Amino acid sequence: MNEWRELVNKTRQRLGIKPADRLLLVHIATQTLQFFRGETLVRALPVSTSRLPPSNLKDSLGTPRGLHEIAERIGGEQPPGMVFKGRRPTGHHFTEHADDGNLITSRILWLRGLEQGINAGRAPSGAEVDTHARYVYLHGTNREDLIGRPASAGCVLLRNADIVALHDEVRVGDHVFIGD
Repeated sequence: MNEWRELVNKTRQRLGIKPADRLLLVHIATQTLQFFRGETLVRALPVSTSRLPPSNLKDSLGTPRGLHEIAERIGGEQPPGMVFKGRRPTGHHFTEHADDGNLITSRILWLRGLEQGINAGRAPSGAEVDTHARYVYLHGTNREDLIGRPASAGCVLLRNADIVALHDEVRVGDHVFIGD
């Protein structure tokens, strides 16, 4: 993972971005997330990224690569297992839903890409590659049985207890790096 941290630091340097105190590294190949505070690994968690190949393109349903920041933290006042639609709590726990597929539950960490033309705005080709506009989140899921293998529609899925704990420890502006 040292090479990942080096890549993150080079990306920050290239973009003129000051390092954040906290960093989340999402590794698509191993379906894991590592949470660092400074140089200290706080926790490593299993995740589920897209069932399709990674992609930064709009409507691709691929998990976007690159350096991001947490743009919004949503749901901190809600009980674990709450279902969200349009980032608003529905008032229902996921167990109250029939098999509605992969639901957004417990907490949402909404991502904003920091690399213009890669995961923010438009690519040089004109294609939209904006992670925030694609509504890509780290969030809980009613399908915890899928955690550890690719299964999402582009978001990074976590177990409900894991996203609740992570939500409590991160802040808006913290960095998230997603790579192969």
